[in-house]
Formats: sequence, C-alpha cells, structure tokens
Amino acid sequence: MILSETSTDKSLPSNSQHPHDDRSAHPHHHDEESMRRLVNRLSRIEGHVRGIKTMVQENRPCPEVLVQVAAVRGALDRVARIILDEHLTECIARAAKEGNIDTEIEELKAALDRFLP
Repeated sequence: MILSETSTDKSLPSNSQHPHDDRSAHPHHHDEESMRRLVNRLSRIEGHVRGIKTMVQENRPCPEVLVQVAAVRGALDRVARIILDEHLTECIARAAKEGNIDTEIEELKAALDRFLP
C-alpha cells in the first residue's frame, strides 16, 4: 500500500486561532459538559487515526485500512454535526439577540464553503 504524505487540503486554517480571535465579535463560551464530550470524541478519533497509521506501517491489506478510514471519516462527520448543531442553537441564537446575525451567518457560510465538498 502506498499513501501520499503530501496534501492539498485547504480546509484547515493557516493558524490554530479561532476565527473570532482577531475581532471583537461575540465570545465563544460553550457548555463545559458539551465541550468535554467533544474533546473525548476527538481523542478517540485521534487514537483511531494512530491505529490506521500502524496498520499502514504493518502493510495491512488496503481494504482493511479503507474500512478504518471510513470509520474515522464517519466519526469526524458526527463531530462536525454536533459542532454545527451547537453553533446554530447557541452562537447564531446569541447573535440574533445581540443584533449581529448577518455577520455570524456570513462567517458560517464561509466556514461551510470550506467544509462541504
């Protein structure tokens, strides 16, 4: 099995800052329990990705590796769905109350343009 280490994925920001860090938009405060659940999910995904790396290093059959990649992709999609749901119910709702819904929707559209294929 040969996997390329180069990537042209432009979905990740060039820095690790949150998009709101460089402006005075609303603060992003999320429920601690929700954040804990998301971090736990991401930690499990991280471990799963390490397992896939080991499979590649052990030259495991490609179909086995692809099944695991599909599982990680599904897990990431579920995390994205949770984040989007919380953004809509918390951040968008807060922006509507504060009167800056247009800015928040434009930021969401820009993020979705990068997120969706």
